[in-house]
Amino acid sequence: MTYCVGLSLDDGLVFASDSRTNAGVDYVTTYSKMHLFTPAPDRLFVVLSAGNLATTQEVINHIQRDIDYPTGGINLANVKYLFEAAEYIGKIIQQVQLDHSAAFAQSGVSGETTMLLGGQIAGKPHGLMMIYPQGNYIASSPQTPYLQIGESKYGKPALDRIAYPGMSLDEGARLTLVSLDATTRSNITVGPPFEIAIYPKDSLKLDCHCVFAESDPYLITVRDAWNTGINDVFDNLPVFEKHEEDSLLVAGAPAAVEQQQQQQTSMATPVPMPEQFR
Repeated sequence: MTYCVGLSLDDGLVFASDSRTNAGVDYVTTYSKMHLFTPAPDRLFVVLSAGNLATTQEVINHIQRDIDYPTGGINLANVKYLFEAAEYIGKIIQQVQLDHSAAFAQSGVSGETTMLLGGQIAGKPHGLMMIYPQGNYIASSPQTPYLQIGESKYGKPALDRIAYPGMSLDEGARLTLVSLDATTRSNITVGPPFEIAIYPKDSLKLDCHCVFAESDPYLITVRDAWNTGINDVFDNLPVFEKHEEDSLLVAGAPAAVEQQQQQQTSMATPVPMPEQFR
């Protein structure tokens, strides 16, 4: 399984991914799921991937081939907008899946892959998009400044509570590490090494592309500080208040309980059988 997350912030972009790939409980390997493309001096793209590893690798190879050996068609070196790059990658995803669809169907294996695309073309705003296996895509927004792919549910609560467009890139990097670690804690198919990339807007280069192993001192410090903080907050919650057994903690509860009891009583009362059926 996989977990990748991207943040689109006012100051730039933050990308994060795990590196664990498994094909069963007894076959676990490590592959990078973060791919950097700088096909021209005026642009930078980062692609994160989740899904079938063979499909992902073939898609990435097609993207690089089109950059290395242009045929006059569209590629990452000549698109004018980020959404055009998303459309281009989406078409490659569709084609690769179609090429192997019969074999996938015969073997009962999913060949789908989902990708996050982020980056910037000079003179245009930076952005972040999720490209679905069907080839279509969505973009992040000020209301939802993050996008996730793979095993996303365990790392989502921290993002929902903390992420906002105005946070700094450093804060975003720390948040993605927390999100990754929370996912690892709840799902063994996601794990280190973790990759973090930071892109300051308009720079057209990464400020950081860091890899954190399981034993990395900084990762351990962040994990311990987060766990300690959560436990401290829990310990300082208001003391639990006990209530009578027949009451609820919401307004109008006694009436609701009485109504429920009346319904249960009416259901328990035998209904006389019509005489013709006696």
